Amino acid sequence: MAEIARLTLDGVDADAAEPNVKALLDGTRKSLGFVPNMYTNMANSSGLLDTYMVGYKHFRAESHLAPAEQEVVLLTISHENRCRYCMAAHSMVGEKMSNVPAAVLSALRAGKILPDARLQALSLFTRLMVKGRGNPSPEELQAFLAAGFSERHVLEIILAIAVKTISNYANHLFHTELDAAFSGYRWDA
Repeated sequence: MAEIARLTLDGVDADAAEPNVKALLDGTRKSLGFVPNMYTNMANSSGLLDTYMVGYKHFRAESHLAPAEQEVVLLTISHENRCRYCMAAHSMVGEKMSNVPAAVLSALRAGKILPDARLQALSLFTRLMVKGRGNPSPEELQAFLAAGFSERHVLEIILAIAVKTISNYANHLFHTELDAAFSGYRWDA
């Protein structure tokens, strides 16, 4: 793989941030107990950080996907985009918070077929959307719907692709260092 460019901006310290960014970072610290390196990097553009956080919140709260299904979508996107940081972070969230079965998590990390047919259909359709830039064939859409998903889920996958593209691309350009919380889930593309 070719060398990836690196941005030289330092992460933004929440205590020294402009008020709107400080509020976002302080809210993250309150809910997670720390501010992930990804957030401090994205805070160099308040619009980028805010857009990511708002979209991510909507995906989590309104997607009508169970937490484990949400992780399947987020991990599939991050795998396709080869984002080491997000693969590690969502692997931890998947195991500790979203109850993704161990065999499913392992398969997602390895890019293999998932041992659950419904989750496999979700992962496959998400991958097709990323690789095909949002242009699934009628047969691919029908297979997804036949697995028990709805057209609304298609739109929610688009939202997830949008927010993960923001974080994946920012992490690539910053070469974001893994936080200690995610280090046990290191992933190499």
